[in-house]
Amino acid sequence: MHIIVLSRRGASRSISLNLRLIASLAGLFTCAILAAGIAVGSWLTPSIQAPQPDAATRVLSQQLEQLTSSRRDAQRQLEAFATHVAELQARLTRLDALGARLTEIADLDASEFDFSLAVGQGGPAEPLGGVQYQPATFEETLDELTLQLDSREQQLDVLQQVFAYRQITEAETLSRRPVRDGFVSSPFGRRSDPLTGRASVHKGMDFAGEPGSDILAVAAGVVTRAERAPGYGNVVEISHADGYTTLYGHNQRNLVQVGDLVEPGQVIAKLGSTGRSTGPHLHFEVRKGGRPMNPATFLAQAPSKD
Repeated sequence: MHIIVLSRRGASRSISLNLRLIASLAGLFTCAILAAGIAVGSWLTPSIQAPQPDAATRVLSQQLEQLTSSRRDAQRQLEAFATHVAELQARLTRLDALGARLTEIADLDASEFDFSLAVGQGGPAEPLGGVQYQPATFEETLDELTLQLDSREQQLDVLQQVFAYRQITEAETLSRRPVRDGFVSSPFGRRSDPLTGRASVHKGMDFAGEPGSDILAVAAGVVTRAERAPGYGNVVEISHADGYTTLYGHNQRNLVQVGDLVEPGQVIAKLGSTGRSTGPHLHFEVRKGGRPMNPATFLAQAPSKD
């Protein structure tokens, strides 16, 4: 290929070109440009990494973990509350039983003091005003209820001790008849001796009755004598509180022995006519520090039949 170049002065120059050489050079230049572009692009473009979760996914994952942890904590708290409530229920059951027992000891009306029924409460609904009011938490409510139960248990325990002491005191009080049936055949004090007719002192009371009928302890105590004695025949003596003793004579037979603990109303002997006696009867004595006392003073409030 020939190219003729003309100048302004009219001179001409002829240039011969080789087309194959030009095409080769153009191809090499193009490849060089492409390689340079790739190199520059690689240098300018950041390295490609594995795809990462976006922010929303990360937040959701964190919330799920927090929710799982909160549910575990709530489950543990519920189990602890359930245990605490079970303990409170057991204590309430004990208080109900103790209250029923105190009702029985105090001889109260069971329908009026029925501890199995809910306590009567009520009134119009009056909401507590004020923005500063905040309801107590469940834990605070349980703690307050526990303190109230502690106080009630202490009060009921004290009442039980008082009632038990009163019951013991009443049991030791000489306020029962020594026989269920019968009548006073000879009072306490001066009288004519039934065998000699002479003036004498009767240190007890005589209760005439059916042979073999029951003789009862008039109070709780300890048997200090159970034997056959001159004048008394078969006799039982019981020591009580505050220095009191009671004596039951002329028994057909004794049913207790020395050292026995007896309760009020317990059968201790059978009515008879042993010893110095004109017929079946009970000779009943009361002594305070060894000094004879009128049994009628202690038996005035006793019912006619036990």
